[in-house]
Amino acid sequence: MSRGGRTKDRSTPERRCIATGDTAPKAGLIRFVAAPDGQVVPDLSGKLPGRGLWVSADRAAIDLAVRKGLFSRAARQKLDADPDLADRVESLLARRVIDLLSLGRKAGLAVAGREKTRDALVSGDAALLVQAHDGSAREKSAFRPPNGPESHVTCLSAKELGLAFGRETVIHAALKAGGITKTLRAEAMRLAGLRQGQGQGAPAGRTDRTGSGDEG
Repeated sequence: MSRGGRTKDRSTPERRCIATGDTAPKAGLIRFVAAPDGQVVPDLSGKLPGRGLWVSADRAAIDLAVRKGLFSRAARQKLDADPDLADRVESLLARRVIDLLSLGRKAGLAVAGREKTRDALVSGDAALLVQAHDGSAREKSAFRPPNGPESHVTCLSAKELGLAFGRETVIHAALKAGGITKTLRAEAMRLAGLRQGQGQGAPAGRTDRTGSGDEG
């Protein structure tokens, strides 16, 4: 039992963020390691050798770790962390989410476009609703996530979604239950943490100027 009387779920591995001091499930943090040259390197897959230095999947936390030299303090050795480390992590995470959606499309698990997305939701086949953060708020509100907020991914732009489906832009997509769905949801949550407060949410009242790329 943890402090405060809460029972700890020992089946979920946890790590301590070197920036905030908070302990949380690994899925919500970013692992970093020290390269042989002393450079701090993001390890999004968690497979690189070396001691892991964990930071919350949050831009402010990563920026704080860089600015205050917390990577060096945690590793007990001099490490160099690029000032744009948070930008690099964001870019890598975005690429991972796009690639996972692309794999889902190739496996027949992901569909895009208003009608196909609506059909997947109505039929109960959809496990995730994926919508571009820069799409029309009014149009997006017509779709309901299949299993509540945790089944709603909104961290990609219309162009980024388009990359996953081989189109110029995509506003609406749905992912059926399958082997990559859980992984995509976790990666999308980490990306959302990096993009929070960066004007990449779902701007209220924004006009969707790229809706024509979301047909089919």
